[in-house]
Amino acid sequence: MSFLSAITDLLKPAAPPDPAVAAALDRVIGMVDPLVRAAPRLDKHLLGAVEHALGYCQGLVAALPGPIQINRQAFGSDALVHALFATANDIDDMLGRSQAVRDFLEKPECWRSDCFCAMLAARRQQKKHFGMAQQGNIIRADVPQEVLFFSGQTLIEPCCDLDMTRSRLQARALESLLQTFNAHVETLRRERQGLRADLSAEHAQLAAWQHSHPMAEHEQHTRHLVELDMQLRRDDEALMPENLVELLADFLRHPESALSLTPVSIRIDRLGIVHDANADDDAQTISFPELSSRDRRQHLATLVRVSRDEARAAVEKSRNNQQRYIII
Repeated sequence: MSFLSAITDLLKPAAPPDPAVAAALDRVIGMVDPLVRAAPRLDKHLLGAVEHALGYCQGLVAALPGPIQINRQAFGSDALVHALFATANDIDDMLGRSQAVRDFLEKPECWRSDCFCAMLAARRQQKKHFGMAQQGNIIRADVPQEVLFFSGQTLIEPCCDLDMTRSRLQARALESLLQTFNAHVETLRRERQGLRADLSAEHAQLAAWQHSHPMAEHEQHTRHLVELDMQLRRDDEALMPENLVELLADFLRHPESALSLTPVSIRIDRLGIVHDANADDDAQTISFPELSSRDRRQHLATLVRVSRDEARAAVEKSRNNQQRYIII
């Protein structure tokens, strides 16, 4: 390649980003803290980082298992569904109280198919107690056991089209990352406000003590003032728009620190009692990923498929029960 050709290539305008990346970049810029939006050439600084974060979110959603059927039949035949709900009636209760399902059933799109897909999230709980178990030919009532159960079952992004469900989940994952970053910026802002208040109070106290306390105490307060001032300067520097942009770009290039999936496998029996992984018994192994997000809590996450008619019946039943309670 000649020198002139190399110069010509450098002067060529950059190729426009992929439409999905461009849309994600617009969402990121629209969601970030106003301090970040004050930085110049924001789109140029964030384009590569947003592309990486979007790819990560797409991979995260693609790794979700399913969709698995969630209904009364599955409760009896699928070990994971049986573990997720205490009784088959709890499936109807989850559908009936779900605001996302209610909103979906109010939309015309719910009639495109006789079923819909969604992500099911639930919190894993494991509790130790003493229960009955057979040991040899003896049935004991004081055997230490660990019971697995789930709570907080909820459906997210119900939609007749599985690809659309995945697309919306990818958008929510990216939004979760931005919310985590914004929370960090807000923490820095509150810390700075607290330091300013501490610095002002320390100055006032030092002025009041100058003529009535020993010099050693003056020196101690002076050192504290210097420390507070240095920390305040660091926070001021960190909250400069150009520094926040660099911090955000680095955060988006390493999203696994705030959003990740961890595979889990547990052997349980039909009562939810946890068994040793190598035991030769009738227990079954259930496998699922746990999603760790910005609140650091972990949730089982899997794609599910639900009958529209069963969901409508569950919602109607829930509404009737609510009306009955109001009348009473």
